[in-house]
Formats: sequence, structure tokens, C-alpha cells
Amino acid sequence: MTARLNVLIVDDDDLTAEIVSRSLKKSGIDFKVIHASDGQEGLEIMRGQSEKRIDQPFVTLLDLNMPRMNGFEFLQAVRADPGLSSAVIFVLSTSDSDSDLVRAYRDQIAGYLLKSAVGPQMIRLTTLLGDYAHSVRLPPLPH
Repeated sequence: MTARLNVLIVDDDDLTAEIVSRSLKKSGIDFKVIHASDGQEGLEIMRGQSEKRIDQPFVTLLDLNMPRMNGFEFLQAVRADPGLSSAVIFVLSTSDSDSDLVRAYRDQIAGYLLKSAVGPQMIRLTTLLGDYAHSVRLPPLPH
């Protein structure tokens, strides 16, 4: 069982990141939240190449539609990196496209969540991550 779950939010929408962060903090579960504004920044954080640090264990909440490096490019880079390939990534997107859903699962995501379906207060997302934190053991990523 994980005592603390760290969450990396990779999303260019600052408002979504703020809502998710506030919702997780209000849940009473011990979450530490780090925000990356695009896939490139997210990779730098995961690789330890940023001033922002994320401690293990962590999960990533990934938006698909972002500038500079989109979610699919991020997924491909993570899965191709031996030090990151086992990272746990959930997609949190506005895209309801079946092709996006299938493509994301091909890149071994842990789950695909629609922003509209998790609610404006992100209650379903908070519940999911809380249950996940208390039920699943995550291995450390190799260095």
C-alpha cells in the first residue's frame, strides 16, 4: 500500500491543473502534485532534468492536446526510454475520439478519463486516485 502518491499533471491548461490539484488536496489523502505545462516539460521532470522534482512513487495525468509536445509524442518518448517505460500514466482529456482512445491504450496507459466525465470538481478522479494509492504497489522506476 502506498502511503503517499505523487501526481505529475502534464496539461497546458493551467485551470485544469489547478482544479485537479485543489481537488486532490481537499480529498484528505496525501498527494503531492507537480504540474508540467507540456509534454517536453513533463519528460524533463520525469528524467530529473528540471528544477521541479517528483518523488516516487508517482502517477502521471496526461492531456493529449498540447503545444510543443502533445500527449501522444510524450507517451512514445516515455515508452521508448528504458528508465521511464514502466511509468503509470492516465490520460485525462477532452477528446472523446475512439481513435485517440485506442491509440493511447496501445501506448500502455493505465486508464483513459474524459474531463467532462470526471466532473467539474474532479470528484471521480480524486476517488480513483485515492483508491489507487491505497490499493496498488508501484515499483520504483530504474535510474
